[in-house]
Amino acid sequence: MQRRVAVGAARRRGAVLGRCPAAVVLVAGVSLASVAIAPAFPGQAVAAPRPSDMELGRGPGLGLPLRVLDGTLRRSSVDALINSSGQRKLGGGCGGPAGVPSGSRVYCWDHQDATTGVWVPQGVTSVSDALRGERLSGGGRPILVSWHDQGSTRVTFVNPDRHTYRHVLLVEPAVEDGRVTYRDIDVHAGGIAWYGDELYVADTRHGLRVFDLRQIFDLARSAAGSTEHDGMVGLHGGKYYGHGFRYVMAQTGSWRYTGGSAGPKCRGTGPMRTSWLSLDRTASRPVLIAGEYCRPSAPQGRVVTWPLGGLTGDGDRVRPDWAGTLPADKIQGALRTHGQWWFTQNRGGERGLLLSTRRDGSGWARLTRRTISHGPEALTCYRGQHRIWTVAEHANKRALWGLTAPACH
Repeated sequence: MQRRVAVGAARRRGAVLGRCPAAVVLVAGVSLASVAIAPAFPGQAVAAPRPSDMELGRGPGLGLPLRVLDGTLRRSSVDALINSSGQRKLGGGCGGPAGVPSGSRVYCWDHQDATTGVWVPQGVTSVSDALRGERLSGGGRPILVSWHDQGSTRVTFVNPDRHTYRHVLLVEPAVEDGRVTYRDIDVHAGGIAWYGDELYVADTRHGLRVFDLRQIFDLARSAAGSTEHDGMVGLHGGKYYGHGFRYVMAQTGSWRYTGGSAGPKCRGTGPMRTSWLSLDRTASRPVLIAGEYCRPSAPQGRVVTWPLGGLTGDGDRVRPDWAGTLPADKIQGALRTHGQWWFTQNRGGERGLLLSTRRDGSGWARLTRRTISHGPEALTCYRGQHRIWTVAEHANKRALWGLTAPACH
């Protein structure tokens, strides 16, 4: 994960393997395994994660400001958004510099997005996560990518059918001085997962932020909206701005760790750093997967699954149905389908690795390793394509690409 870089006043638009097998627990109270692993620090053993550390509680409601925004600004469907005028064009030629494996499907950003050091891509999800039929009601089949800069977050809607894409600014509704407005969302957005109408965005130290894809506002087609002034966001002088973006998507909720905030570094206990997300639709019941990126000098990173039935239901708390420790360090994304696991691993200036394994009664099976692109980030399975997708994050070595994977179906 690339560190954020400083931004000017105006906004721009738009390792080493080891320590495995790992300990694991099931929330049902049955211990599957407690396998010895190499210590994270000399003389210090790594305990199995406690599911209670990863319990989530529903965050504060945002009903009032959302209702006002909905009555003031014009909403857009996802199909309308990906087919609207003014889209950016996907380019070509990025696979080589990014080190994408041969045989992959590759989409390239335009020159500005491929080279910027201000915005950095992170999470990936698609309509295959969102809907069993893998197609919107209007026929769209978008792939979504999250980006962060210093203080803002955006999500890109890629339309493979038109070879175009559009950035959407994420905003948090608020009431300030008695007026309804919205503000920037300052998170790393290391992972995103789309399920039904909801988009889950990783909030590293707190848990999850939730967005409703029916709450996308088109500022260009709203009488109270403006696409001018890159340096302005929210309500100013009776107009709503979004740093020059045409579209803004409002946060509708959150899930926060009930045990407080995670620390600035991996600790091995307490609330987990939510570094990345993915979704498994192939399990007996769909789950959201999350985990943490930890350096070799830190305690072993953890991974957890939360039942999506709990996250989409009416309850105020959700406990994980599984938690374990990761089979390697410096994991930037992970995915599970039909029991097969994949992990992307950062190797600094070298091309990254794709690790693959399964779990059995004694923990993680032996890892297989494949060299893939530079800076591989989060993962998602596009079932109908039998491809797992990721995004290469580094400027000038940047690509959105998918690799054939038979277990992704």
